[in-house]
Amino acid sequence: MIELEGVPELIDPVMVAAFEGWNDAGDAASTAVAHLEREWKGEVFAALDAEDYYDFQVNRPTVYLDGGVRKITWPTTRLSVVRVGGDKPRDLVLVRGIEPSMRWRSFCNELLGFAHELGVEMVVILGALLGDTPHTRPVPVSGVTSDPDLARTMDLEETRYEGPTGIVGILQEACTHAGVPAVSLWAAVPHYVSQPPNPKATLALLNRLEDLIDLRIPLGELAEDARAWQVGVDQLASEDSEVAEYVQTLEEARDTAELPEASGEAIAREFERYLRRRDGGPGHATESGDSSYLRDTSSGRTRPPKPPKAEEAGTGAGDGASTDPQDARDLPGAGEAPGAPETRDAGGAPDAPDTPDTPGPSED
Repeated sequence: MIELEGVPELIDPVMVAAFEGWNDAGDAASTAVAHLEREWKGEVFAALDAEDYYDFQVNRPTVYLDGGVRKITWPTTRLSVVRVGGDKPRDLVLVRGIEPSMRWRSFCNELLGFAHELGVEMVVILGALLGDTPHTRPVPVSGVTSDPDLARTMDLEETRYEGPTGIVGILQEACTHAGVPAVSLWAAVPHYVSQPPNPKATLALLNRLEDLIDLRIPLGELAEDARAWQVGVDQLASEDSEVAEYVQTLEEARDTAELPEASGEAIAREFERYLRRRDGGPGHATESGDSSYLRDTSSGRTRPPKPPKAEEAGTGAGDGASTDPQDARDLPGAGEAPGAPETRDAGGAPDAPDTPDTPGPSED
């Protein structure tokens, strides 16, 4: 049983999670959650036991000096909470960590236990993949879910992927089997410039998250960082004629594939985002970062029924039932929608496979 003394009684909470490693090309997803935590001054209230989930020869602890005293930071996953101000305040539970080395089902059960105790209404998992996408175009971000009702009501893709998956796919399926609404947002990172950071992909994920949960996210210097990143990559590409030619080929393929998608709906979505930012719309950050709303949860608030364990639901790293389209390395690609990028392996991050019914890459 998870005891959460001193944790807030949350308002319409949404859990937003990201994990470093295979599901985090260019560190775009984990950086997005770190940005939310920093901008809204999140307070860490729980950390999973590193001994249970991590191989320390794979993810090594680090030693640092604190006032002349040597201390150790262990690789783990931490949970923090932030309150988003505005006319209709709501709370976010932020989960940031490293893809676990072992016991994935127990890992997901523990996170779902926290979600249940906090009354989380929806889980959003962020990821990033390597794809054949040009750095000069808007970053493709796909929203996918295993829940057909959620796909219909929130205009998401219903994933039908079969193949290898990462912790993002396992957690989403665990949520689905436990009856917790879950969505995965995936940004495609150009494979030829895959090293972190990638602020342009991080910015794209945060913009899509804004639309999904109807909150205004303070971007700080992220937009400026994204422009500087693109200018830097432009410069590097211009110095190599082969790279410049390759980028042009990707641009032509992307523009051709997305021509039918340049719809009034997409334009309207961008205009709505502009209006929200201009008018200081809902969900602006609390300037003081005051977290005095933290209080004991012994008020006896009601919560939804506790979800079953993932083992009982049949989820896990080896069950073969995941629907995580971006995690596969060897996908057939036949019969998929036109315009999806070809797969490419680089640096251990997931490749960008074809996905159904969408011109860009999607992940679960």
